[in-house]
Amino acid sequence: MCIRDRRMTLDSKVNSRKKKINNRRKSRELVMKSVYRGLVNQIDITQIKKDIQEDPDFIRADQDLYEEMLSGVFKNMDSLKQEIELYIDRSYEELSPIELSIIYFSLYELKYSASVPYKVVINEAVEIAKTFGGADGYKYINGILNKAAKVNRANEVKRP
Repeated sequence: MCIRDRRMTLDSKVNSRKKKINNRRKSRELVMKSVYRGLVNQIDITQIKKDIQEDPDFIRADQDLYEEMLSGVFKNMDSLKQEIELYIDRSYEELSPIELSIIYFSLYELKYSASVPYKVVINEAVEIAKTFGGADGYKYINGILNKAAKVNRANEVKRP
């Protein structure tokens, strides 16, 4: 195999990895949008899933991850809300629905997706908040999720 062929193979592996990461990010963004719709419009999950398929990003998303996370958030909405209320320094009603949506899916991922490192969960939430949330909302989300990580991923957080 010549150097050019090796480089092309390496480039395709890197591009494949970037695409997979992008697909997971798109899935998280779609979950955020879906949870937002559920919070603001109180639409049932079946209609939300149906409507989100019209989003241009849906085709680029990891649809299995989207389905698993959205179903998990809605199934555990009450317990997630109770836990969120432990970490916030204001009333639940004062939180921005966008930022709250990000907190919901990120907390779900911290609790139920141990295969995803907690730093990745927090970083993804912060990046999505920078894109969709208010000016400094990402800082607030970062603080809440760091508290949640200390509770839900205590052994992982303590590792050097």
